[in-house]
Amino acid sequence: MNPRIAVVSGGIGGLGTAICLSLARNGRRVVAADLDHDPTRVAAFAQATQGHDIQLRPLDVTDSAACKGMVRELEDAHGAIDVLVNAAGITRDTRLRNMEQHQWDEVMSVNLDGVFNLCRPAVDGMIRRGFGRIVNISSVNGQTGQFGQTNYSAAKAGMHGFTMALAREVARHGITVNTVSPGYCETAMVMALNEDVRSKVVESVPVGRLGKPEEIARAVEFLAADDAAFVTGINLPVNGGLFMSF
Repeated sequence: MNPRIAVVSGGIGGLGTAICLSLARNGRRVVAADLDHDPTRVAAFAQATQGHDIQLRPLDVTDSAACKGMVRELEDAHGAIDVLVNAAGITRDTRLRNMEQHQWDEVMSVNLDGVFNLCRPAVDGMIRRGFGRIVNISSVNGQTGQFGQTNYSAAKAGMHGFTMALAREVARHGITVNTVSPGYCETAMVMALNEDVRSKVVESVPVGRLGKPEEIARAVEFLAADDAAFVTGINLPVNGGLFMSF
């Protein structure tokens, strides 16, 4: 049997790299779809993934035509995309009173429109094959809200609404759609925070530390597995107890 084909948007970021490695180590042929404008990030990704069945595919998830084209090329080469992980995301933090229109639009375009732009063309091939795993990477801040993140929190909350609706549409076709909501993790975005701010974040987490990207990847791997076929429409929090709900 040929290996499952997995696409990870935002694949060269901290979480994205860990997800790509986890999927590859579990037998997937992985395509990391991400911007390639930063040579330092690209080089770090190449080094981290050396020796694994992972390739970088330059992609701007806000470009609907480019997303359709990539999906079409992968389907022509492999038959269909089996696993799609939507991990691309950006922040443009500021209070709403100071937020410019472009700061709202940019976050929505990457974090939410990007999910549509990849899911829309990928779903048809999954339906034809009768198999698919879609995992959308949201955030604890989509559940709780966060000061200075009306744009980001709205996009991440909207992502799970999208997840639940699509899960209902495709469940009878062997396709699951789920959300993973990470808490604060050891990524470049979080580590760039002021040390005092970061310390306060850690103090608020019941387990007393930041999460590791590999711990988020483990949750993604669980939902992407062939035998996770009865799990769909859920939001799986991986946040060290920062936010708990029934």
